[in-house]
Amino acid sequence: MTALARLNAMAVAAATLCCTVLAGDKPAETANPFEVVTPSGVPMVYVPGGEFTMGSSQGNPDEAPPHQVKLSGFLMDKFEVTHELFAKVQLPDPSRWQDQPRKPVERVRWRDAKQYCNERSLLEGLKPCYNEKTLDWDCDYTASGYRLPTEAEWEYACRAGRPEAADSGLAGQLRQQAWFAENADQKTHAVGQKRPNRWGLHDLYGNVSEWCEDVYDPAYYQHSPADDPHGPPNPGKDAKRVIRGGSWKSSANACRAAARQGERTGDADACFSTDYCGFRCVRRAAPDELQKLRTALK
Repeated sequence: MTALARLNAMAVAAATLCCTVLAGDKPAETANPFEVVTPSGVPMVYVPGGEFTMGSSQGNPDEAPPHQVKLSGFLMDKFEVTHELFAKVQLPDPSRWQDQPRKPVERVRWRDAKQYCNERSLLEGLKPCYNEKTLDWDCDYTASGYRLPTEAEWEYACRAGRPEAADSGLAGQLRQQAWFAENADQKTHAVGQKRPNRWGLHDLYGNVSEWCEDVYDPAYYQHSPADDPHGPPNPGKDAKRVIRGGSWKSSANACRAAARQGERTGDADACFSTDYCGFRCVRRAAPDELQKLRTALK
């Protein structure tokens, strides 16, 4: 066996072990990630709170300066939101590619994603995070329901405890984890086909870019708070929002954990056709609820 083959075998074995532990076959400590399944049948991963260095001094100017961020724990969807999940809440699907129910939704406006979060919250008897009576559907971070991740939560989950720009630590392994410009054949793919990151989260790199809650400000890292940052205040109408992770059309460089992009929300655009914008949900959960969700999986 060549050295490269041994390296690939070790990576696959490590990913398999990670998924086994997350699935509950082996008890995990409270401080470690673990998988749960929601009452509506959606697999999520509990991402424990912690501290990490956000940003990069070697990437684009808006990724600097690197700074320490401390986050509370949260649940994050194991996969990007798919057509079959979107259909469960009976919302019209705007996507270009609807030939496979487990492909991620795309062409999704920022507000469409927030509406899905609210509908999914109501489906499970949770308090919606978004106030639909306000202009920007203001987020109540104390509510029990689903919402979009903050930019800090997304990067923390993507890095999965590693400081490198890609979770694998090796840029050459991106093909194992992502559908991007070099291998996606100019289209989306069913979620979960690529290797998950170290915390069991799939498709954070590539496939579709993922909406975050934050307003995009290229200079925000210069004054971002250290604890649970929620992004800058809204500067006005049609502000750009952050998308993360790169997509099926992105270069490898755009699929780094620290790479940032601002995108118009499309909320005021009747012909929004950005077929690389999707999302996944997060929510906070109390320890007793986490234990119930985890026990139900076993």
